[in-house]
Amino acid sequence: MNVNTQRLSLAGAAGAIEALRDDPPAGVVHRGTAVIAHPHPLFGGTMQNKVVQTLARAFVQGGWSAVRFNFRGVGASAGTYDDGRGEALDLQEVIQAVAPEGALSIAGFSFGAFVACRATVALWPTRPLERLVLVGTAASRFDVPPLPAEAQEHILVIHGEQDETVPLTAVLDWARPQTLPVTVIPAGEHFFHGQLPLLKSLVLRHLR
Repeated sequence: MNVNTQRLSLAGAAGAIEALRDDPPAGVVHRGTAVIAHPHPLFGGTMQNKVVQTLARAFVQGGWSAVRFNFRGVGASAGTYDDGRGEALDLQEVIQAVAPEGALSIAGFSFGAFVACRATVALWPTRPLERLVLVGTAASRFDVPPLPAEAQEHILVIHGEQDETVPLTAVLDWARPQTLPVTVIPAGEHFFHGQLPLLKSLVLRHLR
């Protein structure tokens, strides 16, 4: 992302996990660590995805260290695709490695948002999150679990009105029983082409 990006190799259940870490600039109050999950590994998803990079930039600007990582089987991360189960474990292992204590946020895009929800449900009883940001949540493609009711004020759900990969109706059907608000970007599609600055500003607003 920039010349100060740190390359990490972390230990995971399936072997090495490749990751990148960006920290806020000197003089900015450090608020904690955000771990960001990328889109589907079998369809070109990596930690270099433009939406994932936008989320990382928003967190760094908001005073958070941002850690992106490649799920098992992607890039230099060992292992093979595991339908979200192993990937949720990857996310938790990254958190344990880079943020074993202190303020924690999680973000995810598409498949990564599904994985982020799975990890949040597992973590919440012992490790509540400061913020959870879900973008393009893959609710039409995976059984996304409901989130803890007490987490709601910490959650931002963003979806494109014209998402061609995950229909907005699927996300609303997932959110409705939870009375979980969804922020809709008018005319937005799955990868938010031309609307990444707006996406970043919405995340920054949530972080404030």
